[in-house]
Amino acid sequence: MDDPVLKSNEDSVEEKPSPPQDLVEHPQSSESPKQSLAGSVKKSRTVRPSLTTQTGVSGIVKKRTGITDGTDSSPRGVKSSLTKSTVSSTSRFSGTTLATRRSSTSGLPDKQPITITKRASGSVGLGTAKKTSSLATDPMRPSLPETRKSTLPSTNTRTTTRSSISEIRRSVPISPLAKTPRASVSSDASKQESVKKTSAKLSSASLSSTRKSASTSLESTASSVSTRKFTTKVFSPAARSPSVSTGSKAGSSSKSPSVSTGSKAGSSSKSLDRSISSSSRKKGGTPESSDSRLIMLPQVEIKAGDDVRLDLRGHRIRSLNNGGLNLSPTLEFVYLRDNLLSVLDGVEILTRVKVLDLSFNDFKGPGFEPLENCKALQQLYLAGNQITSLISLPELPNLEFLSVAQNKLKSLSMASQPRLQVLAASKNKISTLKGFPYLPSLEHLRVEENPILKMPHLEAASILLVGPTLKKFNDRDLSRDELALAKRYPSHTPVCIRGGWEFCRPEQAVDSTFHFLLEQWKEQLPQGFLLKEAFIDQPFEEDACYCHFNFVMDETESSDTNVNLKYQWFIGDRTPSNFLEIHGATRELYWPKHEDIGRILKVECTPKLGETEYPTIFSISSPVSPGTGHPKVLKIEVCGDLLEGNIIRGHAEIAWCGGTPGKSISSWLRKRWNSSPVVIVGAEEEEYQLTLDDVDSCLVFMYTPITEEGAKGEPQYAITDYVKAAPPSVSDVQISGDVVEGNTIRGVGKYFGGREGPSKFKWLREDKDTGELMLASSGMNEYTLTKEDVGRCLAFVYVPVNFEGQEGKSVSIASQKVKQAPPKVTNAKIIGELKEGSKISVTGIVTGGTEGASRVQWFKTSSSTFEDESYLDALSTSKIAKAFRIPLGAVGYYIVAKFTPMTPDGEAGEPVYAISERAAETLPPNLNFLTLTGDYAEGGIVTASYGYIGGHEGKSIYNWYLHEVENDLGAMVSEFSGLLQYRISKAAIGKFISVKCTPVRDDGTVGEPRTYMGQERVRPGTPRLLSLRVAGTAVEGTTLSVEKKYWGGEEGDSFYRWFRTSSNGTNIEVNDAMTSSYKLSIDDIGSFISVSCEPVRNDWARGPIVISEQVGPIVPGPPTCHSLEFQGSLIEGGCMCFVASYSGGEKGECLHEWFRVNHNGVKEKISSDEFLDLTIEDVGKCIELIYTPIRKDALKGRCRSIISCPVAPGDPIGVELSIPECCEGETIVPKQRYFGGQEGDGEYVWYRSKNKLHESALLNLPSITEDVHICANTLTYKPSLEDVGAYLALYWLPIRIDGKSGNPIASVCESPVSPAFPVVSNVHAKELSSSIYLGEGEYFGGHEGSSLFSWYRETDGETITLIDGAFSKTYQVVDDDYNCRLLFGYTPVRSDSVIGEHRLSVPTHVILPDIPRIETLALTGKAVEGDILTAVEVIPKSETQERVWTKYKKDIKYTWFISTETGNNKSFEPLPSQRSCSYSLRFEDIGRSLRCECIVSDVFGRSSDPVYAETPSVSPGIPRMDKLEVEGRGFHTNLYAVRGVYSGGKEGKSKIQWLRSMVGSPDLISIPGETVRMYEANVDDVGYRLVVIYTPVREDGVEGRPVSASTDPIAIEPDVLKEVKQKLETGSVKFEALCDKDQSTKKVLGMGNLQRRVLEVNKKRVKVVKPGSKISFPTTKVRGTYAPPFHVELFRNDQHRLRIVVDSESEVDLLVQTRHLRDIVVLVIRGLAQRFNSTSLNSLLKIET
Repeated sequence: MDDPVLKSNEDSVEEKPSPPQDLVEHPQSSESPKQSLAGSVKKSRTVRPSLTTQTGVSGIVKKRTGITDGTDSSPRGVKSSLTKSTVSSTSRFSGTTLATRRSSTSGLPDKQPITITKRASGSVGLGTAKKTSSLATDPMRPSLPETRKSTLPSTNTRTTTRSSISEIRRSVPISPLAKTPRASVSSDASKQESVKKTSAKLSSASLSSTRKSASTSLESTASSVSTRKFTTKVFSPAARSPSVSTGSKAGSSSKSPSVSTGSKAGSSSKSLDRSISSSSRKKGGTPESSDSRLIMLPQVEIKAGDDVRLDLRGHRIRSLNNGGLNLSPTLEFVYLRDNLLSVLDGVEILTRVKVLDLSFNDFKGPGFEPLENCKALQQLYLAGNQITSLISLPELPNLEFLSVAQNKLKSLSMASQPRLQVLAASKNKISTLKGFPYLPSLEHLRVEENPILKMPHLEAASILLVGPTLKKFNDRDLSRDELALAKRYPSHTPVCIRGGWEFCRPEQAVDSTFHFLLEQWKEQLPQGFLLKEAFIDQPFEEDACYCHFNFVMDETESSDTNVNLKYQWFIGDRTPSNFLEIHGATRELYWPKHEDIGRILKVECTPKLGETEYPTIFSISSPVSPGTGHPKVLKIEVCGDLLEGNIIRGHAEIAWCGGTPGKSISSWLRKRWNSSPVVIVGAEEEEYQLTLDDVDSCLVFMYTPITEEGAKGEPQYAITDYVKAAPPSVSDVQISGDVVEGNTIRGVGKYFGGREGPSKFKWLREDKDTGELMLASSGMNEYTLTKEDVGRCLAFVYVPVNFEGQEGKSVSIASQKVKQAPPKVTNAKIIGELKEGSKISVTGIVTGGTEGASRVQWFKTSSSTFEDESYLDALSTSKIAKAFRIPLGAVGYYIVAKFTPMTPDGEAGEPVYAISERAAETLPPNLNFLTLTGDYAEGGIVTASYGYIGGHEGKSIYNWYLHEVENDLGAMVSEFSGLLQYRISKAAIGKFISVKCTPVRDDGTVGEPRTYMGQERVRPGTPRLLSLRVAGTAVEGTTLSVEKKYWGGEEGDSFYRWFRTSSNGTNIEVNDAMTSSYKLSIDDIGSFISVSCEPVRNDWARGPIVISEQVGPIVPGPPTCHSLEFQGSLIEGGCMCFVASYSGGEKGECLHEWFRVNHNGVKEKISSDEFLDLTIEDVGKCIELIYTPIRKDALKGRCRSIISCPVAPGDPIGVELSIPECCEGETIVPKQRYFGGQEGDGEYVWYRSKNKLHESALLNLPSITEDVHICANTLTYKPSLEDVGAYLALYWLPIRIDGKSGNPIASVCESPVSPAFPVVSNVHAKELSSSIYLGEGEYFGGHEGSSLFSWYRETDGETITLIDGAFSKTYQVVDDDYNCRLLFGYTPVRSDSVIGEHRLSVPTHVILPDIPRIETLALTGKAVEGDILTAVEVIPKSETQERVWTKYKKDIKYTWFISTETGNNKSFEPLPSQRSCSYSLRFEDIGRSLRCECIVSDVFGRSSDPVYAETPSVSPGIPRMDKLEVEGRGFHTNLYAVRGVYSGGKEGKSKIQWLRSMVGSPDLISIPGETVRMYEANVDDVGYRLVVIYTPVREDGVEGRPVSASTDPIAIEPDVLKEVKQKLETGSVKFEALCDKDQSTKKVLGMGNLQRRVLEVNKKRVKVVKPGSKISFPTTKVRGTYAPPFHVELFRNDQHRLRIVVDSESEVDLLVQTRHLRDIVVLVIRGLAQRFNSTSLNSLLKIET
C-alpha cells in the first residue's frame, strides 16, 4: 500500500502559498560541511510507515538563510514516470540582487520550515508528530511530542480544474528516516555532476519504493539551481508559483519566485533533505490526538495560466482600481503582499478567488465590505497591516484560513465564519474576548504576544468559545487540565464571555454568570418581580427536559397579579450558538431527539404580566446526553366508556431515553370489590373489550415499556372505575333444527347486558284463516313440532331479561312452513327369545306423522346378513300384527321381519328389514304362557291356566305365593301347593298373588319354572260391623269410648254420632260430638248416652249404620278448670286480667294469685286481685297466674296455672333535663330523668349560641341554623375556647335499650360559658429545616392574647442562656448554635391580659449543619488495563451544600472494591491498600469490575452516606513492552538475553527477532533462526550492535506495537583480542586443523575420516596444506587471496568448525580443537583480509595502522 501522503501521477497537484509562521515549527538547523552528499544519500533510506496508529507527521525541511550571488530558477516541466526521473537545470536570471522576504504572519524569522499537511477522513482528532531540529553533532533530533498542522504547496503534472474544496485524506503515521546530515557541494564541475547523478539516483529510488517519502526540499546554489521533479505528491513549484519558503529569497523582481527553501551568503551548495519525522513518536497531550485531522489548504493547478493567477508582490501598488492590474472575475490565486494598499475597493470583482494574500500592506480597517463578493475565498492573508477592527469583515462561506497577525486588533469581533479552520492572530493588542465570533469549524487558534495572554485560563475560555472542534491553541495541543477546567463551567458561559463577562474560576462561575445576565436583564423584567433562577435540567435523549424560570415578588412590592411565562425552545450546535427554533416546542418541557445528542438547547422565556409582554430572557443547557436506554412511563390512563361491550384503550406516554421503541408489555387485570387484581388471560393489547366478567369490577391497565435492545422500564398501572352492565339485549336470534313434523326445534340468540336472568320465550303459530300469529307455547326455547303445525309458519320471540329483572327489547324470527314428515322407520329390530314356539315381535321408531296400520311380514334365511328379499323364505303374509310365534320349521334359521310403515291415509313408506341376531333354537320343556283368572277379592277363588311346549307334559309342579310388592320373593301358601285354584283369605288383602309352574316332560325332564304375577292386589270385602257398645264411667267430666268389631278390609275413618236421652225420653244428638270418644259435660248430668257408627273402609267404602245400647244416668264430676288465658297488654304501665273455663257442677268462689317470675325462676307473689298493673320491675319478666276451681258446695278442684311472655317496656320518655353552671375546660354533667323501660344510648346534641334560646326555640334546635352551632354529641361536654361567652343548649332524644326513640327534650344553661385560666402545654421546638426551627405549644384558657416567646441556648447540658433578639416563634440557626441545644420559651397571655405560667420546651438535639453530601460519583479514565481511574465527586448544586463543603468538610475517604462472582451473583470485596482517589488498573483486574466507595466526613465527626461508582468489566490493554533492554556483557563470547516489562493482558507467544546493525548504518541484518529470548554471540557479531525487535502478542492473538533495543557494539573477548593482535603483528601465522580426507566439500564432516591439515595465512594469501609423511610430500589443498568472493563462514551448531571459501570452486571445511582457537583463526584471517572489508577490522581491534 502506498503512503497516503503522496498521490499518484494522475492526481492534480495544486499550489498553495507559504504557510504562516503561526502554524509551522521553527527548529534550529545546523549542517556539517565535511560530509559529502553521496555519503548522506547512501545512508538515507525509505522507511515503511507504521499503520498501527493514526498519527499525522509533518516533514520539516532545514534551511539556511543568506544572500546568494546566483539566480533563482524554477522547473520548466515535469515528466510523469514512476521508475525514472530526469534532472534538468536552466538558468533563468543572473545578477539579481536578493531581497529578504517577510513572514506573512509573524515578522522576519531566520528560518522557516515547510510541512506537509493532510486532512483526515471522518476524524476530528489531531495526530501526533515530532519536531525535527539540528544540533552541532546531530543534524536531526526528536522534537517535543506536539501535534502540528500546516500547509504545503504542491505541484501537478496535469492542467485540470479542481474543486475549491480541499481533498480529504486519512492521516497515516510515517516511521522516521535515518538521520541524514547535509553536505555542501563544491563549485567545480566534476563535483556538480556527481551531485546531479547522486540526486537522480535518490529520486529514482524514492519513487520506485512502495513507501514514498513524505516530503522533499530543494536549495539553490550560488551559480545554478537544479530542480528535481517528482510525479508523486512532493512539491515542485511551476512558473509564476509562489515561493515554497517563507525564508529569505533572491530576485524579488522575478516573475517566478525562487523555489529555494533558504539560502546563506557565501554558500554554494545544493542538497536534498528527506526529513519525514523524528526518530520516535509519542502520543499528544489531548485525548483526540489518536485520531488526527490535518488541514490541507486549497490546491492550485500548477499549469494554470495567467487567467487564474496574479502575482504582484512587492510592486508598491496603492490601489486595486488601477487598470494595469488586470483584475478579472476568473482569477483564483491573487498575491498582493508587500505593497501599499490601504483600501479594498476593486476586490469585489474577484468572485472566484480562492487564495488572496494582502499581507504587509497599509490596511487599517474597517472597510472589508468589498470582500462580500468573494464567496469562493478559502485563504485570506492580512498579516502585517495596521488593522484595528474586523467588525466589517463579512461572512465568507468557504473561508478556511485567516491570518491577521502583526496588526493592531483589540478584539476578534467579526461576522461568523462557518468553515474557518485556522485563525492566526498573534502579535496584536487583543485584550478581550468580547464579541468573539461564532466559528463552528475552528481547529487552530493562535493569539501569542497579545495582552490577553495575562488572562488566567485563556485556553479554557477559548475552548468554551470555539467548542469541541478546537485542537490546538497557540501552536500547542490542548492541555488536559484546561479541557477538564472548561467542562466545569455552566453551559451559558460562552454567551457571557461574548457579552463581556469577566472570566473567573469555575467555582464562582455559576453565580457570577447568572448575576451578569441578570444585570443585562434587570430593565426588561416585570416591575416588582425578581428572577431567582433560570436554568435547564441536564437533557437526555428522548427524556423530558424541563426549564426553570423562577420569578418572585419583590418584598417591597404588593400585587395580586402573577407572572405568566411563554416558552420557545431552540436547538444549537455543539457550542451555544447558531440556534434554530424548534417548531411546536412551546411548553415548559422538551423531549430531545436522537439527532440532538451532543447539541445544546436554549429556551427563550417571555414573561407576561397582565396584558403586557416583556422582553425575552433565556437559559442554555449543557449538551444533550445519550439516553440511559431504560424507558420510563410518564403518564398512563384508560380511555373509553366503562360499559359492558365497549372497547376501552390504555394509553401510556413513554420516555424511551435513547432506546429503540420495542414491543412493550400490556396487560389487563380485573379487580373485584375487596379482592386482589387478577390477570385477564389473553388481554395483552392496549385495547380491551369489556365482557360480562368485568361487570361490577374495576380494571387495571398495566404497562411495562421495553426497548428493542431488551431494556425494561418500571411497570406502571392505571385503575378504572367500576364497569357497568349494558342494558339487556339479544342479537343473532335464529331457529335451529329442521322444521319438519315431529322434530324439536330450538330458538337461540346471543344475550348481552350483564348476567342473564329469567328471559322470556314465546312460540307463535300462524293462524290458517287470519294469518295472525297466535301463542303456541311459552316459557321454553324448545318446541316440538306437531301435526297441528304442519303447513304453518312459526315465530320465536326472545325477550331478554337481566339478573335484576330489567327487560330489554324483544327480538323475533319466523320459521319456514312446517313440513309433514313421510313415514319412516328407524331403529328397527326383532325382540323376543329366538326359540321354537317363542313369540317375537318387531319394533321401530316411526316418524312422519301419525302411524297407521303398518304392515309386517316374516321371513327366514340361512344367512346372518340381509342381502335381498329374493333370498328370503316367507313364514307369513303381510299383516298388521307385529308379533310372531316361531314355528318348528324356523328352527336353525335367522328370522327376518319386513316392516312397512303406513300413515292413516294409506301412505306407505320405505320398508325396513330387521334380521335376528342369531338363528332360532329348539326348546326344552317350557311354558309358552301362564295366566290367572278369577276375582282378586277377599273370599274369592283364583284359577291358574298355562300352555305347555317342549314335548308331552308330565306331572308339572304348581305353587302359590303372596307378595307385598311385585318384585319380592313372596311367601308360599303351602296349603294350596299342587292345586290350580286358590281361595283368597284376609291375609292376602293388599298383596299380590302369583303362581309358579315348573313344566315337566313325560320323560321327567324338568324345564324352566315360570311364574305368573296377579295383575292387581287382593281387594278387601264389603265393610260391616259385627258388634258395637259404649265403654266408660257415666260421670261428668269423664270420657266415654266406642268398642266395636269390624270386617271388610282395613277400616278407614268410620262415622260416629252421639245421642243424649233425657229422663223424659227425649233423644237429642250432641252437637260436634263425631269421634269415637265423648267427654261428659254438665249438660249430660241426669241423661243417658248412646252412639251410632257407620263403618267406612280405608278406601271410603261404607257399610250399614249400627246403634249401640244407652249408658247412664250421668252423675256430676269434681270441680275442674279446663282452660285459663290472659287478657290485657303485657307492656310496662298496662293492666292485666284473665279468662278461665270451669266444669264440675255449679261454680263457687274460685281462687286466683299473681306471681312475678324472675330470670332465675324464682317466683314473687304480686297480688291476689282480679286485675294487675305492670311496673318497671315487671319489664323483661314473666307473670304467672294460679287458678283454683271451687264448686258451690266448697269442693275444691285441681289448681291450674298459666305463665305469660316477658313484659315489654313502655315507650321512652324524657321526664326531666337541666344544665348546671358552665366553665371552659370543666366537664358539664346535665341532670336528667327517664321513663320507658331500660334506657339505651340516647341521642345528645350540644348547641352553642351567642344568645340565650327561649323555650319555644329549644324543641326546634335541629332545624335552627342561624347563630346556632353543634358542639358535641355526648351526654357530658367539656366547653372549649369557642364556647367561651356563649350559651350552651342540650338536645336530648330518649332512646330505649332496644333502639326505640321517644319525643325529644331540650334545656339551656342560665349563664354564658366562662373562660379558664391561661396555661400552655406541649411546648416544643420543631425543626423545619437544618437551619430553621419553629416553636410550638398548645395554649388553653380563653382567647390567646399577645403571648411572649423566647429562645434559649443550652451549651453544656446545664447552662441555659437567653438568645438576644429571638422573640418570635421561628428561629434561624446561626454558627454560635452549632454543638449546642435550643430551647423554646412560651408565656401564655389571655386576651384580657391575664398572664399564665412561663414554660420551657425540651432541649432539641445538638444543632449541627447539614452533612456534606455527594450527589454522584464519577470515574474518569477507561476500564482498560494500565489506565488510571480517578474518582470525581459531584457536589449538589445548592448554597447549603457549598457552604458546608467550604466551612465544615474535614476529609474524603475512598475505598476500592473488586468484583468476585459466585455463580450468577456478583459481589465485591474491598482492596485494603487502595485508599486514594485514583486507582491504576492491574493485570489482576482484567475481567472484573471495580467499584469505588466515597464517604465525606465533617469536623463534627459525621460521615455522609456512601456513594458508589462502578466500572464495567476491565478489558486487557493493547499489548505493550516497556523498558525493553538487552542484558549481557559486550563481548563476542557472552550470552545475551532480552528483558522488559509486559503489559496488556496475559502475554501469549510474543515475537522476537535478533538482528545485527553496523555502527553508523541504519541497515539491519536479520540473524536467521534467532527468535528466542536468549542469544549467544559469536565472532560474526564483532563490531555490530545486536538489535532485538520484540513484538508483544496477547494470548488472544492481538499484537502490539513492536519495540526494539540494542547493545553497544560487540567487542572481542580480551584474551582472544590479545592473541589476535600478537598474531597480526607477525603478519604470517600457521594453525593446525582437521579436515575430511574425502575432498568432496559437500560431504558432512565425520570424526572417523579426519586428516590433519596446516592452515597458513599471511597478508597476501591463505593456504591449506596437507602435511607430508614418510611416504609423501606436503601438498597444497586450497590456495587463494583475500579478493572477493573470499570469506570465512561459521557454523552456529558447531563451535569447532569453520569454512574457508576462496571462490565458488574452492572451499574447505576445517575443524579445530576449541571455540577459542576457532575465534582466533577467524579473526586473524579477517584481520589480514581487512583491505577488502567495508569496515576496517583494525578499528574494531583498536590497532593503530
